[in-house]
Amino acid sequence: MNSNPVYLALDLPRLDAAEALARKVAGHIGGIKLGLEFFCAHGHHGVHELHKLGLPIFLDLKLHDIPNTVAGAMQAIHVLEPSIVTIHAAGGRAMMEDAKAAAGENCKVVAVTVLTSLDGGDLNAIGVNAEPHEQALRLADLAHSAGLDGIVCSGHEVGAVHQQWKDGFFVVPGLRPDDGRNGDQKRIMTPRAARDAGASVLVIGRPISRAEDPLAAAIAIEATL
Repeated sequence: MNSNPVYLALDLPRLDAAEALARKVAGHIGGIKLGLEFFCAHGHHGVHELHKLGLPIFLDLKLHDIPNTVAGAMQAIHVLEPSIVTIHAAGGRAMMEDAKAAAGENCKVVAVTVLTSLDGGDLNAIGVNAEPHEQALRLADLAHSAGLDGIVCSGHEVGAVHQQWKDGFFVVPGLRPDDGRNGDQKRIMTPRAARDAGASVLVIGRPISRAEDPLAAAIAIEATL
């Protein structure tokens, strides 16, 4: 893994624009995160194109299905050589175990606990009678016991999870600089605070990709770390 923990969330609808942005800030990020929007638009070809920049690729696909299907999906992306792949912890222990068993040798498999767009009211509405912090810790324990490399959680939970899982690999999205806008994120934190709390990877999208000067924004974030 690159020593720079910032992974740029590169969910742009046009491949040429995504490549241009990644190339512009490549010297000031540690990797590239490609999510569902990018993958559905550009597929394997898009991932191969961005691999040419020489940065680690994080495939944020949030796989969630029966164990056999998720294992098959993991095998199907071996050729893309991702450094990190996400699955949903809510898929259960068997699904997580099979996903890890099917992953590439150098691929970290991390489980999404509670999306950073959800708060306690949202969880209650889908039948989860727990606050995000409690639910994230519960799912982190399950992911740990299933043999995964780590989890995805908000900056508000990463410190507590790190206390319980000392050698875990923790991906933290929903990060905004002090002057950043929240957008659709409800549980946010600054990149520096998340890093100090134990984050291994800092996922940052709009504060860089939609900045007036993406390079200056990436440099400014890097300087805080």
